[in-house]
Amino acid sequence: MVQICKTLLIIILFVTGAFQLQAQKYYTAEELGISAGGSQYFGDLNENYGFQTIHPSGGLYLRKRMNMYIALKGEMTITQVSYDDKYNTDLFDKTRNLNFNSQIFEGCLQAEFNFFGFVTGDPTHRFTPYLTGGIGAFYYSPYTTYNGQKYALQQLGTEGQNVSGYSNRKYGSAAACFPIGVGIKYWVIGGVNITVEVADRLTTTDHLDDVSATYVGASNFKTNSAALALQDRSPGQTLGIAGKQRGNTASMDQYLVAEISVSFNFTSYRCPSADRNDDQMRIR
Repeated sequence: MVQICKTLLIIILFVTGAFQLQAQKYYTAEELGISAGGSQYFGDLNENYGFQTIHPSGGLYLRKRMNMYIALKGEMTITQVSYDDKYNTDLFDKTRNLNFNSQIFEGCLQAEFNFFGFVTGDPTHRFTPYLTGGIGAFYYSPYTTYNGQKYALQQLGTEGQNVSGYSNRKYGSAAACFPIGVGIKYWVIGGVNITVEVADRLTTTDHLDDVSATYVGASNFKTNSAALALQDRSPGQTLGIAGKQRGNTASMDQYLVAEISVSFNFTSYRCPSADRNDDQMRIR
């Protein structure tokens, strides 16, 4: 009986060892990442592309490597955008004296096009710059502070969207965005990747800052109302003449996001007789 047990134990150890020799650990093409960085708004209040109001950003993403040169990435990002006419040098802008803040909650799908082949864990494909482009949607809600109180500008109708005859100026709290940018990828150790990316979000809204068209005139607002005070914040409310320029309808608003991220590839096991491809890389 003892001899039989010994024989069974030897067989089990042999089979287990053989399986371990055959089973190999691989990195899959999928990776999960976390990003952190900053964002800057460009639009009617910041037409000269100033960087005075950079806000922190953060995100989570899932990337799928289609092959060594193309990858798809889905990312959720949270950030904030803002600007103030006090940062402008133009006399009209300074006199206009408008400002805003808005939280941004964004979801995007991006395609990445690597200049060089990139496969995590493969020393011959360790680094690459890349181009990225995609489509997404984001939630926003511009607000400002007046006399120590916070006001949601969309509901107030400072662009005149609540005034009869200007209903075409109404806007929602969601819009599409189109990220376009560049980046660099580098895997530090097998399964751990570092990415630096800068991508501008072109949007389909000109109301990210609640500024777009012309003044509708003080007579269209209730006396002593917050809407009246905030539609024209120039000293003595001297600019708010009906039909006078308030914003610039010629272009949509934008916001740029620069981020550094760390991602981790998933792992799997398969028989080493399976053909190696660019979507999986054996751990070395």
